[in-house]
Amino acid sequence: MHYLDNASTTKPCSQAVEAASHAMTTGFGNPSSLHRLGRESESAVEAARSQVALCVNASPGEIFFTSGGTEADNWALFSGASLMRHKGSHIITTMVEHDAVLNSCRALENRGFEVTYLPPDSNGTVSADRVAKALRPETVLVSVMLVNNETGAVMPVSEISRAIKASGSSALLHTDAVQALLKIPVDVRSLGADLLSLSSHKVHGVKGCGALYIKKGLRLPPFIYGGGQESGLRSGTQAVPQITAFGAACSAGAKSFAEDAVRIHALKAMAESALKRDIPECTVISGDAPHILTVSIPGCPSQPVISLLAEKDVFVSAGSACSRGKRSHVLSAMGLRPELIDCAVRVSFSRFSCEEDVIALCSALKEAHSRFARSSGRRAPRG
Repeated sequence: MHYLDNASTTKPCSQAVEAASHAMTTGFGNPSSLHRLGRESESAVEAARSQVALCVNASPGEIFFTSGGTEADNWALFSGASLMRHKGSHIITTMVEHDAVLNSCRALENRGFEVTYLPPDSNGTVSADRVAKALRPETVLVSVMLVNNETGAVMPVSEISRAIKASGSSALLHTDAVQALLKIPVDVRSLGADLLSLSSHKVHGVKGCGALYIKKGLRLPPFIYGGGQESGLRSGTQAVPQITAFGAACSAGAKSFAEDAVRIHALKAMAESALKRDIPECTVISGDAPHILTVSIPGCPSQPVISLLAEKDVFVSAGSACSRGKRSHVLSAMGLRPELIDCAVRVSFSRFSCEEDVIALCSALKEAHSRFARSSGRRAPRG
C-alpha cells in the first residue's frame, strides 16, 4: 500500500497506539476521580499536555485539549470574538482557510460581526502588508492559517503578528497550525499568536483529539460548560486514550523532526521532478511546507484518477477531506481555471513515506494520463 493522503489523516505511530491501548485497558480511570486510578489518569493527561506544549514551545498551562482541530478553530473564533466584542466587531481572515474557520466566520457574521476575507496571491499566500492594510480601529480578531491544507503554502504569521502590533491594534491573532505541527517549526513565542489550533491525527496520533494554545493571561470565556475540566474552559471528561496518544505522537515525532522534514521534502521534490518530466503539461502547485503537493493533469478529472490510483493501492485525495464533493475554494481563490481545479489531486507525505511510494504514484499518474488523455482526445506523450 502506498498511502499518500497524510494531509487528510496519518497512520497512528506505534507509540500512540501503545499509549491509547494502555489508557483503555489499564489506565481507564476518570481523571476527575479522586482514587488511585483517577489520579493516574490525571497524571497521564498532564504528561501529554507537557509533551504537546514542548512541541510548540508553550507552557503546559497554555495547552487545552479539544476533540480535534475543528473544535479548536471554533473555540478560538467564537470565544475570541466574544471576549473582544466590547472593542469592535471586525474580523480579518483569508479566503483559503480551512472550512472550520470560514464557516465559523460566516456564523459570526450572522451574529453581527463584519468579516474581511483576504484573497491570496498566485502562490496561495497572504502578505503581512495586506493584513495590515485591512486593519481597522474596530478589528478585534485576525485568523490566518500557518500552512494551507491543500497547497502547502506557508503564511507569514510572525510577520502578521508584528504588523498587528506595529499598527497599535489590540486585535487577537489566531493561527490554524494543524498542517504545520511537526512539518515545519512551530514556536508560539516567535509566531506571536494569541491562539493556535492543533490536531492529533495529522501527526500520527489518533482521531478525536486536538488542542488549542491560549496565550497566558488571555482570559477567554468558557467554550463548554460543565464539570470544570480543562481549567473550566472546556468541560467534559477528558478523552484519556486520545490525549495520551497525542502526547506520545508529539514526543516521538519531535525526536526525528529535523531529519524527517529534510527527507519528506526530498520525496516531494522527487515526485515533482518525475511528474514534470513524464507529464510536461501537468500543473504542479508546491508550497514551502515539505509534505503537500497538488497536481493537475489536463483532461484527467480528479475522481476517476483517484479511483484508478486506489485500484493500484496508491491513495491520494482531491483536496481537503473535510469538503467532499465541492470544488476547492482554495484553488478557486488562487485564480486557477475551473478545468485545472477539477483535475487536481493532492499528494501528501509523512515521516513514514518512502521512495517506493513516489515511484508507484508517478507510474500510476502516468498511466492515468495516458488513459484519460486518449479518451478525451488529448494526445498522450510518447514513452
